Amino acid sequence: MTKKLINLVILLPIAIILIVLSVANRHAVTLSLNPFEPSDPVLSLTAPFFVYLFLAVILGALIGSSLTWFSQGKHRKQARRQTQEAARWQGEARRNQKRAEELAQQVLLPVSASK
Repeated sequence: MTKKLINLVILLPIAIILIVLSVANRHAVTLSLNPFEPSDPVLSLTAPFFVYLFLAVILGALIGSSLTWFSQGKHRKQARRQTQEAARWQGEARRNQKRAEELAQQVLLPVSASK
């Protein structure tokens, strides 16, 4: 439900805007990577403008998701540590339960043997 809502509210308008911009900006644009000699054909790339728009959106999504992933690392580490601790406590609880059952068997056996 939440994923569908996110798709409708956020991703759908972005997709519509990108499609409209792509149709409106189909002419070729030269991207020059040499600031001192802009007319240098070796360090320039000519492509339709919408290609640069799509690359900017993809690059922004990759940078944003990687920054989010790195910033949440401490939470993932804490979750791993708590999971290991919970497993350790569960193991200890099982051992204590088995020990309690063994002790109960030892206490009940002499009582039932004397009857």
